[in-house]
Amino acid sequence: MRAYSETERRFLNNPLQSLQQHGQSVWLDYLSRRLIKSGALKRLIEEDGLRGLTSNPSIFAKAITGSGDYREILEAQESQADDPKALYERIAVRDIQEAADLFRPVYIETGRRDGYVSLEVSPRLAHDTQGTLEEARRLWQMVARENLMVKVPGTPEGIPAVRQLVGEGINVNVTLLFAQETYEQVAGAYFGGLEDLALQGGDLGKAAGVASFFVSRIDTAVDTWIGERLDSSAEPAENAGLRSLQGKVATASAKKTYQKYLDLHRGDRWQALSRQGAQSQRLLWASTGTKNPAYSDVLYVEGLVGPDTVNTMPPATLAAFRDHGRAGAALTENVEEAFRIMDLLERVGIPFRQLTDKLLADGVTQFADAFDRLLDATSRHKQASDNAPTDFMEAKLLRELYKESHQT
Repeated sequence: MRAYSETERRFLNNPLQSLQQHGQSVWLDYLSRRLIKSGALKRLIEEDGLRGLTSNPSIFAKAITGSGDYREILEAQESQADDPKALYERIAVRDIQEAADLFRPVYIETGRRDGYVSLEVSPRLAHDTQGTLEEARRLWQMVARENLMVKVPGTPEGIPAVRQLVGEGINVNVTLLFAQETYEQVAGAYFGGLEDLALQGGDLGKAAGVASFFVSRIDTAVDTWIGERLDSSAEPAENAGLRSLQGKVATASAKKTYQKYLDLHRGDRWQALSRQGAQSQRLLWASTGTKNPAYSDVLYVEGLVGPDTVNTMPPATLAAFRDHGRAGAALTENVEEAFRIMDLLERVGIPFRQLTDKLLADGVTQFADAFDRLLDATSRHKQASDNAPTDFMEAKLLRELYKESHQT
C-alpha cells in the first residue's frame, strides 16, 4: 500500500473535503487583493478543495478601505480621470479576473459545474430590470471569463432579468433569497432562460447558475421577533412553543426549500432541459456565518449538507469547519421535523413571509449602503498602511494557511 505524504493525509482528513463526498461544493465568501497575491487563495483551492468564490459590495468595501493593497491602482495616472464607479470596476474586474483564472482548472475538471467567481451588479439597480440587464452584460464583457457568475438580486424586478440573462448565455448567481416562494420564481426564471437559449441554438451545457438562499439572517430575524413576544407574553404553553423555534427556523426553511428543488428537478420541464445537456441551478447556502454566539459556529454548515448544493462560507466559518466540522446527509434527514417547524410558525403567529420580505428589503439597502461607502473610499483614496490586514478574519485565515504550508 502506498504511503501518503503529510499533505495528502491532511487533504484526505480535511472536513472541508468530506463535504464533497456528500455532493456539496465549498465556496469562499470573500475576496481581496492580498488573498490572491499572497498565494492563500491558490492554497485554499489545492489544499481545502475550494471550488468557487463569491463577492459583494461589502466585501470590496472592506478590502479597499482596510488595507494598502490597492494603492497602486488608485494612484495610477490612468485612474485619475475615472469617476468613483469606474475606478471601483477597474479594481473589482482585475481581482475577479485573477481569481477566475485561479479557479479555471476547477472549472475544467468539474465539467463547468464549479470553479466560478461571482461579481455583483450595482445594488442601486435592484429595482431596475433594464438597468440590471445593461450592467450585467457590461460586466460580463469586461471580465471576459466564462467562469464568471453575475450576481442579480432576487427582487421582483431582478427575476425577469435572470431569465433574459440566462437566455443570452450569461451565468447568473441570484442573490438575497429568503423565501421558498421567491426561490420557486427564480427557478422558473432559470428554466425559462434555458428554454430561450435552446430555441436560439445555444449550448445549454455552458449555462450555469446558483440560487443563493441566505440563512443566518432568517434566524436572527425570527429570534428577535420571538424575544419581543416572550417579553410580552405570560402564557407558559405559548412561550414553550416559541422557545422551541429559536435557532431552528433558518435550517428548517432551507430544508423545505431543498425539497422544492428536488421536486422541480423531478418534473417533466427540467427533464426535457436535462436531456439537452443543461445543468441544474443549485441552491447555494449564503450568510452561513453564525451570528448568535450561543449557537455552534458551524451550525449553518453541518445542518445544510446535501447533494447538488453549494455552501459559500466567510473565512471564519471555513476555518472553523476545517478545524472541527462534521459532515453528514443533513438536508435529507428529519425533513418531517423541518416541515413541522415551518407549520408551527404560523400557529404561534410568527409573520414569516413578512419577515422574509423585510430581510430582502434590508439586504438591498445594506448592500446599497456598502456600495456607497465603496465609491466614497475610491473617490477619496482612503487607504490604510501597506501592512494593514484586510480584516482580522482574513489575517487569521492567512496565518493558518501559512502555518500548514510551512509544515509540508
